[in-house]
Amino acid sequence: MFVLELTYTAPVEAVEDHMDAHIAWLDGHYAEGVFLASGRKVPRDGGVILAGGVSRAEIERIAAGDPFAVAGVCAYRITQFIATKTSADLATVRENPAA
Repeated sequence: MFVLELTYTAPVEAVEDHMDAHIAWLDGHYAEGVFLASGRKVPRDGGVILAGGVSRAEIERIAAGDPFAVAGVCAYRITQFIATKTSADLATVRENPAA
């Protein structure tokens, strides 16, 4: 599983110019089952996406395709972790690491 942290590298007004495309991009990855949750950080200097079911290389490719990243208005920090415990709603993304 991955935590994708977006940090805006441009004023929020420049980010807003790409918001519709970013939302469409999010919707596509939700439809594929890759994205599990997303939203703005507080204070509003970026966002966070929770994702799973893909490799590190694939999540890096997905992040690079974000219209925000393409436009150069955000930078990504990607953290991978093993979700060994989850809520019942996220049971399908639980992982059992090899011993």
